[in-house]
Amino acid sequence: MNTIHRPNLFGLTIKTIIVHTITYFFMGILAFTLLNYTQSFATGTLACFMRPTSDPLVKAGVLFQPIRGLIFALVFYPLGEILFGRKSGWLIMGWMLVGLGILSTFAPAPASIEGMIYTTLGLPNITSYVEIVPQAFLLSGILSYWVNHPEKKWLNWVLGIVFVIIMGLPVLGLLAQAAHP
Repeated sequence: MNTIHRPNLFGLTIKTIIVHTITYFFMGILAFTLLNYTQSFATGTLACFMRPTSDPLVKAGVLFQPIRGLIFALVFYPLGEILFGRKSGWLIMGWMLVGLGILSTFAPAPASIEGMIYTTLGLPNITSYVEIVPQAFLLSGILSYWVNHPEKKWLNWVLGIVFVIIMGLPVLGLLAQAAHP
């Protein structure tokens, strides 16, 4: 039987913020590059409600992800016995994120069932799932591994350094843009 690794709320929050921000950044860069978000956001139905990729808020988007990481941690924490210390905990977490956070949001988000019903977007473009579903499972897998292996101190350093770099990049980009408008 596996030992349950129930993290304290502070530790789980820090780890969730870091892993969510990193996975969000890397999946976003992949999607931005491979799915041509600049063109997609500027034309068609998406142009009606998506900011252009040149918008400063879009460029700063990753800086807001620690807020989402905090919210995720507050959801994961009371479910710690189910999500951590089990082989399938990461799959449960991943499905929870996909089921509640993508497919069944209360708001009519584009990739959700509500979005299919109540927006003129209709069935979601399958490309949106190419970014958001893998990110949910990457977040779940990496976070679960990190929580379940507290003895791997090197992981603290690697993920912490990557997080700091990722948070610094948009700040530097926005400062450079402000200096040379």
